[in-house]
Amino acid sequence: MKILIAEDDPVSRRVLEATLVKWGYEVVVTYDGVEACAALQKDDAPHLAILDWMMPGLNGVEVCRRVRQTARPVPTYIILLTAKSGKEDIVTGIEAGANDYLTKPFNREELRVRVRVGVQMIELQTTLAKRVTELEEALAHVKQLHGILPICSYCKKIRDDQNYWQKVESYITENSEAQFSHSICPSCYADVVQPQLDSHKRRVKETG
Repeated sequence: MKILIAEDDPVSRRVLEATLVKWGYEVVVTYDGVEACAALQKDDAPHLAILDWMMPGLNGVEVCRRVRQTARPVPTYIILLTAKSGKEDIVTGIEAGANDYLTKPFNREELRVRVRVGVQMIELQTTLAKRVTELEEALAHVKQLHGILPICSYCKKIRDDQNYWQKVESYITENSEAQFSHSICPSCYADVVQPQLDSHKRRVKETG
């Protein structure tokens, strides 16, 4: 899992990077909000980001707002790092688009748990996005027949919405993705084909 960190303080940045690398994550390091925002809007942007609240250029809250304006199949999971602990500040961060927050200086085990929750959420959203894509692709190739179809009791033709009678296979082909491979059922073979074959054999014998 690739994680982006945005922290302008060099000591905090090194500690955070070393901690995440030790846990087996690939880390993308940015040094301010502008750089973080640009990295998170790339096609190959990390799915999880840890942003410091107070940064030059753009603060973490503003980065959240801008990232949320970019539609993605799997939204970026954002954790805000902040020295602010007031409820109003936390609400501001969440309303801006942050998924979670962590107060500074952060506790390593709390960071581990919150990152793990983010990873699990991303995995679930990735699986869901894949299933949705598969469903959309399947629906794009299917046209469903529905309702009552008027069919002639004798010739078995079907009447469409324009009151036009056509063969069953023509109607189904026009209204679905089904394709027909013609064959002969046993009953028709016995009632139609076999008598024709027998008649042909008799004519051959008579002319032979």
